[in-house]
Amino acid sequence: MNNLNQLILKFDYDQNFKDQDFYVSKSNQFSFKLLNSWPKWEKNFVNLIGEKFSGKTHLVNIFLQKFKGIKIKSNRINNETFKEIKVYENIIIEDIKKKLDENLLFTLLNIIEQDNKYLIITSKKPIVNFSFELDDLNSRAKNFLLSNIEKPEDDLMFALILKNLSDRQISIDKKLIDFIIKRIDRSYGKIFEFIYKIDEISLKRKKPIDFKIIKEALGE
Repeated sequence: MNNLNQLILKFDYDQNFKDQDFYVSKSNQFSFKLLNSWPKWEKNFVNLIGEKFSGKTHLVNIFLQKFKGIKIKSNRINNETFKEIKVYENIIIEDIKKKLDENLLFTLLNIIEQDNKYLIITSKKPIVNFSFELDDLNSRAKNFLLSNIEKPEDDLMFALILKNLSDRQISIDKKLIDFIIKRIDRSYGKIFEFIYKIDEISLKRKKPIDFKIIKEALGE
């Protein structure tokens, strides 16, 4: 469903997590299809991997709207979490990092497995590469189904730029967007940072975005 309303970084804008607002491309197609195929997964544990602003939060919010569940920040896992998840079939641990209470995480994974629940962990890097201090946790990390959101290709970059500009009520010529795509890093974070930057320059100069403003933002 190639709609131009992919997730946009929240600077001053509300995020929209509707299914039809996610731009599906080669870079995220596998992850999109995987989460939408629940519960027909090869494994109950999924690690959704992607750089910042790649759409992980958007995808898990779509998942929760469709299939229900509970979302927990990795730094909020505590003994109360074990009680909270009891009534849910789907558990999402968002933005997991290496620095966390490994014993609590291991206990949580045990409970989820024993109760035959489903788990999605989102992270910037595969958790199998985290090298936890607990050997048992490293073993568990190897049992996750990996789903990686790749770097954006041109059509996704175009959609992200267009939607981000649209959310700011900015309209620019397609030639300017093509010009930007050829000159900025193929990174979700860099896309949003750049749009924020040209918007700031435009507001400061009190002029519409043009080649001159874009080149200034690029440092050319």
